[in-house]
Amino acid sequence: MLLCPCGHTTNGVGLKNDLLPGRMLLMLTLINTNRMVPAIGPIGLEYVAEVAAGAGIEVNILDLALSNDPDESLRRHLAGHSPTLIGLSFRNVDDCFWPSAQWFVPGLAELVRKIHGLSEAPIVLGGVGFSVFAQQIVEYTGADFGIRGDGEQATVSLHRQLQGGRQFDKVEGLVWRCDGKVRSNKPAWPAEISLPARREMIDNRRYFALGGQCGFETKRGCNRRCLYCADPLSKGPVPRSRKPAEIADEIESLLAQGIDVLHTCDAEFNVPRHHAMAVCAELIRRSLGEKVRWYAYLAVMPFDAELAATMRRAGCVGINFTGDSASEKMLVTYRQAHCREDLARAVRLCRQNDMKVMIDLLLGGPGETPQTAAETISFVKSIAPDCAGASLGIRVYPGTGMVNALNREGPLDAHPGLRRKYAGPIDLFQPTFYLSPALGPEPARLIKDLIAGDRRFFEPMAEQPDAEATDHNYNDNTELVDAIRQGARGAYWDILRGLRNTER
Repeated sequence: MLLCPCGHTTNGVGLKNDLLPGRMLLMLTLINTNRMVPAIGPIGLEYVAEVAAGAGIEVNILDLALSNDPDESLRRHLAGHSPTLIGLSFRNVDDCFWPSAQWFVPGLAELVRKIHGLSEAPIVLGGVGFSVFAQQIVEYTGADFGIRGDGEQATVSLHRQLQGGRQFDKVEGLVWRCDGKVRSNKPAWPAEISLPARREMIDNRRYFALGGQCGFETKRGCNRRCLYCADPLSKGPVPRSRKPAEIADEIESLLAQGIDVLHTCDAEFNVPRHHAMAVCAELIRRSLGEKVRWYAYLAVMPFDAELAATMRRAGCVGINFTGDSASEKMLVTYRQAHCREDLARAVRLCRQNDMKVMIDLLLGGPGETPQTAAETISFVKSIAPDCAGASLGIRVYPGTGMVNALNREGPLDAHPGLRRKYAGPIDLFQPTFYLSPALGPEPARLIKDLIAGDRRFFEPMAEQPDAEATDHNYNDNTELVDAIRQGARGAYWDILRGLRNTER
């Protein structure tokens, strides 16, 4: 029985007698649970590991993404270690892709159950996907703790509280159990963000070989108000920028490991613009633009000739723009600040600076019609990006403007535009998507007909699997995995673009 901060005793799962003061083993085990392929290096877990190690905690990592037999790897690892705390990194709640709609939370719950059967250490969950549904995931999985937001300092703080006072209400971002209830502290979104430049706690070389790129962050948080986006829920509603010198140090650490193709993990690299310019200036000052190639996600605005040229000098070779639509009506619906002429200028600037360019489209939102979809696809064809993603259907997240917009139209359970693969009442915790009913009974076929075989477009997948589909769901994409195995490197959209060009 342990005393929790509210003055009650608790028999929380996993909080057992060997965790009483004086019997603590000062060890943190971190487990990467993401087994999506191509393999993506767990940089959030690596940042946590580096910070915890710097705080004097013994850290060991079990990377299930690199295991051929995850159950056996888990059993052997925990048989050989006696951690104080076990942290699970949970990157994706689902694949965010209609119509596959794969939900990963049940698998996480099964993993928590297995770990509780193998170790008496408490389990803490974290990660971007986790942070969107933090309290619900803790309740569903039976985990002891969760951290919503930045996990680095919060994990260290939790580890220390387990050794002593157990004042869990003092740990920023913590989701925790007390008196049979799950409680949530304020999110861990510190105003100042500093992350380790050293990147040597996971096997980045192997991830580079298996995934074709490695990631880095220049900031966290986003103050944009896109109708559908959950980034402000998981990373905070205010951009929090790292120092450019720290970012350059990190890139040098990866370069020293032979990793010279990178991708930003920011929501939008150019928001705010001045920070993007400062990061690029530091990379140019150190001549890193001549040694690495990197890709970035960008908002269409702000993007101008100076920023484009500076990014290219700093080593940027490809940009994926959050275009969403080229219909002025739909851009207003999605709360985007750009217009269709801004899309054209962005493509033109990339061409002038020898950077590949992709436009991500989001088709099927509220108010989408065959006419607005045709307007978007026709315009994108005319401005000729290297490729365009024609995603169909919007994942509906609680706490976003999307939910408010749908609620204004009536009860969600009766909404004709909502699609899901589960039974019962609408539950936004599970993969739930919106598709405008105005697109008719076969929206994927409609979009494919509008694309009319233009291979620059990644077409949407039909609800009934289509052997000829050319979508860009990267999860378990065998074509992509094979290309990386044969030496392809870069953003996944750019690798797939290159494959299509060779097939012509």
